[in-house]
Amino acid sequence: MQDSRKFEMAVKGFIEVVYLKIINNYPAMSIDLEQRKIITETRQSKIIFPNSLNDHATLFGGEVLKWMDEVAYITAIRFCRQEMVTVSADRIIFRKPVPAGSILELVGKVTHMSHASITVTIEIFAETFLDDHKEKVLEGKFRFAAIDDNHKLTRISPPL
Repeated sequence: MQDSRKFEMAVKGFIEVVYLKIINNYPAMSIDLEQRKIITETRQSKIIFPNSLNDHATLFGGEVLKWMDEVAYITAIRFCRQEMVTVSADRIIFRKPVPAGSILELVGKVTHMSHASITVTIEIFAETFLDDHKEKVLEGKFRFAAIDDNHKLTRISPPL
């Protein structure tokens, strides 16, 4: 719940800045890196259908890795507003098998940034459609680098 509260406070602060900029006719608006991390958090939900299962009747690891990379990529682009490429996937931890019919929530958050790369942490929570209990079942870190129009590495510089 604390992350939810942080997000709410960041959004309120962001809205206040936008409002003040509009009523005072300021041309530019800025936020700090911590606010940007909060407002660019990405959430995506999936339901596990039989075509996503392995031979053990649980979620196929390759399928969930694809989803994780996708959410991490969206998070990185939203944070930097630059063209990005995946550099690595690290510390992928499969905590519990995920059966068919589960509802997954993938949450992407920027957790580290340098001039050369950005790290997005993905956490995946599972629930059944029968109750509200959510449990973390997977997590991992994805590192991205920015590229220019010629597909060459370039400095990461998020808009602030």
